[in-house]
Amino acid sequence: MAATYDCSAPTELLTGMRLARAALGKGELVVLPTDTVYGIAADAFNPRAVQRLLDAKGRTRQSPPPVLIPGLPALDALATDIPDSVRRLVAEFWPGGLTIILRATPSLVWDLGDTGGTVALRMPDDPIALELLAETGPLAVSSANLTGQPAAATASAARAMLGDSVEVYLDGGERADAVASTILDATAGDGRLAVVRLGAVSAERIRSVVGDLLQTENTA
Repeated sequence: MAATYDCSAPTELLTGMRLARAALGKGELVVLPTDTVYGIAADAFNPRAVQRLLDAKGRTRQSPPPVLIPGLPALDALATDIPDSVRRLVAEFWPGGLTIILRATPSLVWDLGDTGGTVALRMPDDPIALELLAETGPLAVSSANLTGQPAAATASAARAMLGDSVEVYLDGGERADAVASTILDATAGDGRLAVVRLGAVSAERIRSVVGDLLQTENTA
């Protein structure tokens, strides 16, 4: 049965983090706080765990999850052909609410779904998420909700939707703004960036870094 751990209490934080690491190592799912909304996480390199994540949310392989990373070295390990515009953006907005779709490193042995050879990467600005990522490595993380339902701003809201499909819930308190990350597609190959979804980071802030390389006609 799923268990929830209050991360504001030091003893529960230690226990919750230990059990979360163990659950992820076994291919189970964990709900964790991020700087945007709560996320449901799986080992990015365990295809069965990733499929379990998709099944828990009611998503198909046509909606692959993003991957959260603990730091900039993972960017170069997981992605290739990274344009200078992306490096300027991550220097400005990581850790933070900006997800960037890039070409995945071809040699990686993983299966996130029907990605077309791409991967969506983000470094979150949340101490609990970053500590877990530092210990586990990259995690496939999608918003902790059922498809079509609002993203969870609390661990209890996530649990109400996902129930026992998740083994460990890490409760980091309410996400006051509960705004999902902005998603940019940087796979054009010429440095241009297409907006897939606007969220925590505005187009104006992005344009202040990359100028006219930001294309907004695909905003969704």
